[in-house]
Amino acid sequence: MAQAFTIDKHGQESLDEYLEYKRIVGDDDNGRLFTEAEYEAYKKKWIPIRMKNRIYVAFHNSDRDMDCKLIGPQTPCFCGHRYINHKTDFEKVPNPIKQPCRNCVCDNFHFIPKNGSQPIRCTCKHFPDDHALKHPYGCKKCPTGPKKCSEFKGSFTCDCGAAVYKHIMVKETKAERIKRGKPVGHDVPYQAMGGITGFSSLAPGVDRLDPSGIGPSSAGGGAPIQPGDHPFLKMHAQSLPDRKTPQTQQLQRREGESDMEYFERLYKWKQKTGYFLKN
Repeated sequence: MAQAFTIDKHGQESLDEYLEYKRIVGDDDNGRLFTEAEYEAYKKKWIPIRMKNRIYVAFHNSDRDMDCKLIGPQTPCFCGHRYINHKTDFEKVPNPIKQPCRNCVCDNFHFIPKNGSQPIRCTCKHFPDDHALKHPYGCKKCPTGPKKCSEFKGSFTCDCGAAVYKHIMVKETKAERIKRGKPVGHDVPYQAMGGITGFSSLAPGVDRLDPSGIGPSSAGGGAPIQPGDHPFLKMHAQSLPDRKTPQTQQLQRREGESDMEYFERLYKWKQKTGYFLKN
């Protein structure tokens, strides 16, 4: 039987410092912890570059102008490795933006969704593992000839209602994303953040009730921030819109209202007021 163990305050602080270190450094230390001097030199070089040249990555439905999947550090690529295993830091942003994998021959990060926990099939009936690791990901199992599968074409339907093959990978700078009217969130020093700008970024595009992607907004209604709320909310409390207007009071959760009842009421309000068309 496993024994329970506790971590004292000093141990918790050390754990927090290590997690912060890994979010910043990732695998750039090649498995050997940087010395304090090396760590400071690494941060001095790369954090300003990340603030300036962050690459926002999304699996995008062009027909609906929707980012169906915002890519984060642990998002898997077609090659099977994670986004954080690909090149994400650029001293000078290339054009076009290509993000090769550091662990295999994959020459550019490309997201492919799954059906639950299972990989989806190509229209040739084979899995991604049966295809080449470079675009256009031709099938290695299909026989040669005029009908040979020359590209991976997933017909699986995304949450947005469109087939996977009708989506594109969007890789853009902060300025380009702002020009498209998409959220950029707050500048952070962490590696491989991609399109993640807040908690709501983890939800599929069709479920992202808060279009800002950086937490509760006046349109989302939420209750006022309290001392016991999550540190992320308290940290950005000053940047959140005023919640004391009649509209935001009306949209706050009612006493005894369940999550589903609240979100359904919020969704109906957005439909009625034309919120989706304006945003």
